[in-house]
Amino acid sequence: MPRRQEHSEQYADALVALAAATHRPVNVVNADGEYAIRVDFAFGVYALATNSESGLSADPDAGEVWRVRFVGQREVGDELLSEARHEWLADAFDAALDEFRRAGHWKSSDAMLHELARRPGEPEPDGR
Repeated sequence: MPRRQEHSEQYADALVALAAATHRPVNVVNADGEYAIRVDFAFGVYALATNSESGLSADPDAGEVWRVRFVGQREVGDELLSEARHEWLADAFDAALDEFRRAGHWKSSDAMLHELARRPGEPEPDGR
């Protein structure tokens, strides 16, 4: 039986936290048979957050570690771009985002779209 609605209710705080942090819509999805919290970004990138090895736990207060993965959509399967684990969802997200940037997956944009904009003080892509 589909459990998206059940998980959406159980993990309402996590959904709100990620939506506030990313300024993006956040949903519970069934990803390859595991439920996860998903945030879609530009350029074919999305993040998945789970709190157990088998997806979202039936008990949100079980105290398991959060796992956040940034994934790139490719023509032949999706590619794991970065991953981090932490006791707190926000910290796992921040760590995965830091790894994503360090690995060179960050794409700059001329548009000020929060996660796509240069950080203050960063040089222009053409070195100006």
